[in-house]
Amino acid sequence: MKINQKEQAMQELSKQINSCEKCELYKTRNKPLVGDGSANAKILAIGESPGYYEDIENKAFAGEAGKILNQLLDSIGLKRSDIYITNVLKCHPPRNHNPNRQEIDSCISYLHKQIDIMKPKLIITLGKFASREIFAKYNLEFTRISEIRGKVFEIETLESRLKIIPLLHPAVACYHSEMINVLKDDFKKLGNVLNNNAEKQN
Repeated sequence: MKINQKEQAMQELSKQINSCEKCELYKTRNKPLVGDGSANAKILAIGESPGYYEDIENKAFAGEAGKILNQLLDSIGLKRSDIYITNVLKCHPPRNHNPNRQEIDSCISYLHKQIDIMKPKLIITLGKFASREIFAKYNLEFTRISEIRGKVFEIETLESRLKIIPLLHPAVACYHSEMINVLKDDFKKLGNVLNNNAEKQN
C-alpha cells in the first residue's frame, strides 16, 4: 500500500470508528480517539484506552502518562512524530475502568485494521492489556507483563519480519515514582533495537 493509500485507508477507518456504537462506551465518550501520528510510520505504539484528558483533547497520551512517555521517547532519540500511537479501546471508559472483555472484543478489529494498513516494522505494547491482545493476535504466549517486558519477539508475517516489544505502561510511574528507572532501562533496550535496525540498513 502506497503512502497516500495508507493515509486514505486510515481516514476511512476513522469514519467507521467515529460512528461506532458496538459497545456501551459510545454513550459516555466525548469522541473516539483513533490515534496520533502518520499512517506511514514504521513504529506503532499501543496503549490501553483513552483517559480523561485524551477524551477531552482527542490526543493520545495527553495527561501525566503522556509527559512520561515523551521523556522516555526523548531519552532514546525518538520524537512523537516518529511513531503512530493508538489504543486497544478507542473510547474513554468512565472512571478509567479497566477494559472488559466485551469492550475489547467490540473494538479490537479496529486495531487489527490499523496494523493491516500500516504494516509496521515494530510494535511497542504499553501495559498488560495491549500486550495481551497483540500476543493473542500473533499466537504468542502471554504470561505476565513483568516477565516479558523489555524482551524482543520476532514474528514472520506474509510480507515482512515484525518485532514486538512489550513494555510497562508509562502510567505506572505516576503512582510509583521509583518505576521511572525501570521504564528508562526498558526503553534503552528499545533504543538498542532501533539502533541495530538502523545499522543494518546502512
